[in-house]
Amino acid sequence: MKHYFETEAAVLKELDSNPQGLTSQRAAEFGAGKNKLAEGKKISMLRRFLNQLSDPMIIILLVAAAISGVTAYFANESFADVFIILFVVVLNAVLGVVQESKAEKALEALKEMTAATSKVLRDGEMIHAKSEDLVPGDVILLEAGDAVPADVRVLESASMKVEEAALTGESNAITKISEALPDNGKDCPLGDRKNMAYMGSTVVYGRGKAVVTAIGMDTEMGKIASALSQTEDSQTPLQKKLSQLSKILTWLVLGICVFIFAFTMLKDGDFTLAHLIDTFMIAVSLAVAAIPEGLATVVTIVLSIGVTKMSKRNAVIRKLTAVETLGCTQVICSDKTGTLTQNKMTVVDHYGDNETLLAEGMALCSDAEWTEHGTEGEPTECALVNYAASLNMKKPALKAESPRIGEAPFDSSRKMMSTVHTTKGGIVQYTKGAPDIILSLCTSVLKDGARVPMTEDLKNEILAAQKNMSDRALRVLALAVRPYKEAPASFEPADLEQDLTFVGLTGMIDPVRPEVKAAIEKCKSAGIRPVMITGDHIDTAVAIAKELEIITDASQAITGAQLDEIPEEEFEAAVEKYSVYARVQPEHKVRIVKAWKAKGKVTAMTGDGVNDAPSIKSADIGVGMGITGTDVTKNVADMILADDNFSTIVTAVEEGRKIYDNIRKVIQFLLASNLSEVISIFTATLLGFTILHPVHILWINLITDTFPALALGMEKSEPDIMQRKPRNSNEGIFSGGLGVDVCYQGILVSILTLASYFIGHFIESGRWEIAESPDGITMAFLTMSMAEIFHSFNLRSQRKSLFALKKQNGFLIGAMVASLVLTTAVIYIPVLASLFEFTAVSLVEYLTAMALAILVIPAVELVKFIQRKMGK
Repeated sequence: MKHYFETEAAVLKELDSNPQGLTSQRAAEFGAGKNKLAEGKKISMLRRFLNQLSDPMIIILLVAAAISGVTAYFANESFADVFIILFVVVLNAVLGVVQESKAEKALEALKEMTAATSKVLRDGEMIHAKSEDLVPGDVILLEAGDAVPADVRVLESASMKVEEAALTGESNAITKISEALPDNGKDCPLGDRKNMAYMGSTVVYGRGKAVVTAIGMDTEMGKIASALSQTEDSQTPLQKKLSQLSKILTWLVLGICVFIFAFTMLKDGDFTLAHLIDTFMIAVSLAVAAIPEGLATVVTIVLSIGVTKMSKRNAVIRKLTAVETLGCTQVICSDKTGTLTQNKMTVVDHYGDNETLLAEGMALCSDAEWTEHGTEGEPTECALVNYAASLNMKKPALKAESPRIGEAPFDSSRKMMSTVHTTKGGIVQYTKGAPDIILSLCTSVLKDGARVPMTEDLKNEILAAQKNMSDRALRVLALAVRPYKEAPASFEPADLEQDLTFVGLTGMIDPVRPEVKAAIEKCKSAGIRPVMITGDHIDTAVAIAKELEIITDASQAITGAQLDEIPEEEFEAAVEKYSVYARVQPEHKVRIVKAWKAKGKVTAMTGDGVNDAPSIKSADIGVGMGITGTDVTKNVADMILADDNFSTIVTAVEEGRKIYDNIRKVIQFLLASNLSEVISIFTATLLGFTILHPVHILWINLITDTFPALALGMEKSEPDIMQRKPRNSNEGIFSGGLGVDVCYQGILVSILTLASYFIGHFIESGRWEIAESPDGITMAFLTMSMAEIFHSFNLRSQRKSLFALKKQNGFLIGAMVASLVLTTAVIYIPVLASLFEFTAVSLVEYLTAMALAILVIPAVELVKFIQRKMGK
């Protein structure tokens, strides 16, 4: 429908709606959740299962199973190996699919938490509803920073400008109107439809009211949705490194396997089919042992579990890369209002001769609304409306007596807003904003009920009153008026905001959040520099920063105006001098971020307004506000604070460090385990005996490795995690001695496993010799399985003693008990033992194997002790 050629009334009638919006019943009849674009096809369970089977490692196992099956058939032998390999392959694939699905569901839950909302009129009242639940006929309210949630016909526009570059390619924002466009018989291009706004565009200035005309795939954006439904690569740098590492290891190991196969065949000189198959199975054992096929999957699971936990603590991660970067954060640049403070404004002081006019003007020159249930709107404006109500001037009555006929909406670069009203005494303009800005536009002052010319003495008196309030950490706003004989011809800011008469000041208290001071202390102990950024007066900013111990002296604070005077290179050199920035504009925030990044510091930046998007995007960690943040800032943020609280950022940094620590523990555990298997099999092959069969290695990798690895991913943070300096963002996977630890720990478990084999053979035969031994294989299996389980306890901390850790990991204890029971079961339950070709070893052999396995704990404890001493 060409709603742009129709009047507002005609459009509303056509959509069976009215200016007060739809009823809840009417909206419910249409159905919820339809206002969204079609998503790319999700991968089916069958496709995921087949993807799991396409892994090179799995293909090798399937080939091994096929060869074993053919051999068993012609030799009339048991198919036990075939069934075990196939069972393990299928079980591994099923677990992979389940883990993938869990990770995807966790990320979908996070998307749900960050779902966009819209201000909608339902049953005549303004409510916040999910944008996906909008229906045609819904009347919505739009303001600067809002994403347009559907295709809409504008009903009212107060200087509303919409940026439509995503649809039209037009970089300049379009001023919207409510009047019908002239119909000349030709269609109107999308970019010229000034009374329409479309899904995918953004309100950048002013405010407005509109009715929804199309939703979901029926919108203009829906027509090009196929180009938008491509899946993004959401892998983190660490995940990519691990995937590359797994691929390199796969090809390296396959090369070693080919060498072992050829070496053994040539050494033995036996080229019979039976020997060829046996040698092939040895090579398969080595491949199965060496390739950490579960590494990338386990890391993904740990990441998804971690971000889910973070969301429960009000830090909603929008991009997985942020988890890694959080652990490296060195500077946190935070807005003051609402993040460091409670954003619960109350007017506690005023300056000016006429308090009634001051309160009335402040209430009228705001977009907050007063109801019997409380005020709705931006907290500062709510405080002003409540201030007027406390003097028996309620906003609805004021609006009825002095209706608004025009406005110049608030703009962060102007730091003020103006509204024009029809009153009993004629047309009056109220302008409220930053005192220094307002004062610079005033040519007169309201004094003793009369307008007197502004003098230097009067200006100094006003500035002294302002400083008095600012020194007490009050947020100060000024009000000025301008009378007209008739309505102004233009409502452009430049035309309205001149030749003003100063009325007075209001001082509002915004208490510091009680938990923030402790969070600032935690930042400092963690080597993180907190920086306060505010649009408030410098005196207010300094008073609060001193209270929070962000600074100790006023010389550590600077204003936006002073910042403008400093050349870029000079500022980059001096940026570490300043921890407080007052009276800043959005472009200053970009400069601050760039200066810190030029110093090589990983920087987080918070923001809520539409103009904060560039600084959030340029920061290493962009932090959007969940309560006061605009859609624009939320959409570019890496992380959203559901409670707008600074301490939540610090909690997220701590959680990010913990997740990264746990991922390193998982990597160390899996690689050390795989290395021990490789060394054991490689050594046994070179010496001419079999220490473990492929099915044994498969069992160890599935039971002994995967579940403890997941349990390590659930490890609680170490006590000193926020006493360490931030991690270098460029450090590799094996930094901090992890590579050395993997090597010596892999060798250690191999030595214990080989020792167990030879002791088992001695107990069985009474001879110390290199030979095939069923008891030796069973004992080696038991030692390796349990040594890896016991070793997982060592890795709860890379350097601290296991016995110094006060908190227990219940998941790890559960994994150990389960592994012990299952490993014992496959040795002693006859059916399982025959499938795995184990012998029921004696109690002495069983206890010997367990004693060797548990030796991994004191051995690693001794190395850790030496490492701690060397570290000091």
